[in-house]
Amino acid sequence: MELKKTTIKDILKKKEKKEKICALTAYDFSFASVLDEAGIDIILVGDSLGMVVLGFSSTVYVRMEDMLHHLKAVKRGAKKSFVVCDMPFMSYTVSTEEAIRNAGKLVQEGGADAVKIEGGRDVCETVKRICQCEIPVMGHVGLNPQKILKMGGYFVQGKDNSQEVIQDALAIEEAGAFSVVVECVPEEVAKEMTEKLKIPTIGIGAGRYVDGQILVLNDILGLNKAFKPKFVKTYEDFYTQALKAVKSYIEDVKEQRFPQDDNVYHKKS
Repeated sequence: MELKKTTIKDILKKKEKKEKICALTAYDFSFASVLDEAGIDIILVGDSLGMVVLGFSSTVYVRMEDMLHHLKAVKRGAKKSFVVCDMPFMSYTVSTEEAIRNAGKLVQEGGADAVKIEGGRDVCETVKRICQCEIPVMGHVGLNPQKILKMGGYFVQGKDNSQEVIQDALAIEEAGAFSVVVECVPEEVAKEMTEKLKIPTIGIGAGRYVDGQILVLNDILGLNKAFKPKFVKTYEDFYTQALKAVKSYIEDVKEQRFPQDDNVYHKKS
C-alpha cells in the first residue's frame, strides 16, 4: 500500500479546519522513523542539533555541512512526515544569492521538503526570493536563537512590543512563507498573531492558541537533564533509563553475566 506523504496543502488545510499541527525535531534515522510511524505532521531538522547532538553552547556554531549530514539521515527515516530543515547561522544573511544557493542545497542534496529561516522584516526579502525559486519557506519569529550573541541571552519576546512581533509574522506571510514558528512570546500575542495570519502558526513557548506545537524531541524524552524550560513537557525520563541500562551492561560484563550462551555463535558439530 502506498504511503500518503504530508504536503503543504495538508498543513494549510489543518488551519482551515482548526485541526492542530503536530511537529517535533529529529536529527537521525532512528528517531525520524519513530516520529514518522507515530504520525507526526512535521519533522524539523533543527539547528538545535548543535546543542543536543553536537554539544555546542548555542546554534551559531552549526554549519551547512552539519545540517546536510543530519537532514539526509532524517529523510531516510521519514516516509510520510513533511520534513523541514533549518538554514543555519550565516547561511542566508550574507547575500540573497548565497541564501538561495544554500536553500537549494538543502532541497536538492538533502531532500528537504522546505527550509526554515529565523527573522521577521529583516529577512522577508530573502524569504520572498527563495519562495520565488519554488522552495517552500517556514518562517520563525519571536525569539531567534541564532541572534543569541547580539541579544546576550534567551528572553521572552513581545512583552512590551507585541505589535513588532506580529508585524514580523505578517511580513513573513506577505513574503510567501507557508507557515511560521512562534517562539517564546506571551500567549496573548501569539493568539492575536494566529487570528491575523492566514498561514499556520506553530508555537514553542507561545501558549495554547496557535495552530500547532513544536518541541525538541530530546526535551520531551528527558534526555537533557540540565535544560528544562517552562514551556517543555517531559513525557519520558530516557536519560535515567539509559543510564540504568548502561550501568547494568557494565556490571554484567564485569561479573561475566554477558555474553551468555544465547549471545554467542558455535561451530557446527
